[in-house]
Amino acid sequence: MALKIDVYARNLEVTDRINEYVQKKVSKLDRFISDAEDTRVDLAYVKAARSAADRQVAQITIRGKGFILRTEESADDIFAAIDAAVDKMQRQIERLKGKRNRGRGDGTPASEVVKETSAVEEEFVPVIARRKKFDLIPMDELEAIEQMKLLQHDNFFVFFNAATDSINVLYRRVDGSYGLIEPQLR
Repeated sequence: MALKIDVYARNLEVTDRINEYVQKKVSKLDRFISDAEDTRVDLAYVKAARSAADRQVAQITIRGKGFILRTEESADDIFAAIDAAVDKMQRQIERLKGKRNRGRGDGTPASEVVKETSAVEEEFVPVIARRKKFDLIPMDELEAIEQMKLLQHDNFFVFFNAATDSINVLYRRVDGSYGLIEPQLR
């Protein structure tokens, strides 16, 4: 299956040469990860970067069933940034493949396990500026830490804990260790 690659640019014109280069380099990742559903490459020119060597930015995001991988690299040349991002993505894919061999839970979707919650009371409704939905995949705490690192989420990560059959929040503490919030219904 050929990898479908979407290229987006910000403050930068994507020429045919750049587009062909991205397609050529990123399509090589198909050898390492065959079950990718969506691949997005964001290219940007950041004029306000502190160093001139960090002005060209390439970010690659690969989504698949049960995973999201994201890398971002900066360089003084857009082609060098693309190369560095592809190399970093290849290492992340190899790391993910090693973690996948352990298996996750009994394979039931999180939507079947989690019970429906009651509707929100309509007395006082605060303004919700943004709403985000995502799929929860059963995993253990170590896999959650690994996913948190792969997604480059530095503050927190929400996941379905297969060991306790509940939704947990993993967060990074100031001292570099991790904390785990295990909510309970009353």
